Amino acid sequence: MKTFLYILHSQQLNRFYTGITTLEVEERLENHLAKKYSPLNYTQKANDWEVFFHLVCEDYSQARKIENHIKRMKSYKYIQNLKLYPDISIKLLKKYQSF
Repeated sequence: MKTFLYILHSQQLNRFYTGITTLEVEERLENHLAKKYSPLNYTQKANDWEVFFHLVCEDYSQARKIENHIKRMKSYKYIQNLKLYPDISIKLLKKYQSF
């Protein structure tokens, strides 16, 4: 099943939100903006989320591993570099490839 890793950005909060979905990324964004998820969800804190980056993964497991990798980096600059340097995405997809 096609799975996406996505990163949203809020100008208001100057923060990123990283997630995974089996929905199309734009549909997932619409759900966040419509506040269809738990009131405890971080995206409830702002109304200006935009898709900053997304990556098509081969399956849910690979997407989860890449999501955890990005979150462990705890780096605003690393997330910005994902968009600037496509090589990083290619390396992540290879590193966390399912066999």
